[in-house]
Amino acid sequence: MSLMTSKTKWPEGLSDPSGRRQSKPRTEGRTMIIDKGIGVQAFEDMLETSGEYIDIIKFGFGTSPLYPLKVLRRKIELANRHGITVIPGGTLLEVAVRLDLIPGFFRQVLELGYSGIEVSDGTISISRTTRSDLIRDAKSLGLTVFTEYGKKLFGSRIDIGDFAETAEQDWACGADLVTVEARESGKGVGLFDEQGECRDGELSRILSAVPNLDRVVWEAPLKEQQVYLIRSLGPNVHLGNIPVQDVLTLETMRRGLRSDTFELQQVPCYDYMI
Repeated sequence: MSLMTSKTKWPEGLSDPSGRRQSKPRTEGRTMIIDKGIGVQAFEDMLETSGEYIDIIKFGFGTSPLYPLKVLRRKIELANRHGITVIPGGTLLEVAVRLDLIPGFFRQVLELGYSGIEVSDGTISISRTTRSDLIRDAKSLGLTVFTEYGKKLFGSRIDIGDFAETAEQDWACGADLVTVEARESGKGVGLFDEQGECRDGELSRILSAVPNLDRVVWEAPLKEQQVYLIRSLGPNVHLGNIPVQDVLTLETMRRGLRSDTFELQQVPCYDYMI
């Protein structure tokens, strides 16, 4: 018997053995990637290959003003066309706060077609009043707001009580998701120790203190961190700072299509003989 058909299609269960992944637009298991400056062709190739599995693209740090405008507009246009929320890095907004250039920042964000922003204070200190005002102002302009908690300085830890309070206030002001800082290295900041391993006790305390974990993004740039969080919090945990080349890899782990998370499969396993 020939196994060839006129319409080539993988058996339904093979695409998502976990049986849990949503199609876009997702409310669960969102993936935020960090683009540190790839070119338009590489960006387009990435979206063609794995755009279905990307929910948010962050143009990292303060890279946005350094692009040729034609290139930046094209990348933003491509992301929007794929139903992806695209934002400049939170560091750029911190620079705008420090230089008192907030109106110009928002004006350019809207003019370029960004669909959201990130409000953070990882490098400078921003008062609660200013943080709240930035969130509300962005929402009033029709932008999706992601906030970030934690400092970028190596060795910085999470103050659980402060994080819980900050997150609740951010959500009350209109933030969509609150991100736990880990930088692009994933080492020595926030949830992760100097070797990039998760501080189990810290995660447990956060789980007890913050009830709305479905509105928290965990920056986890390293594969072992992604595996740990998927195993601990499930395949629909929100993950951020994912390198552009790792989108498909992460999605296989979410679905139980890689040995690291094989146990996530929820379908019976049958012996099959041709």
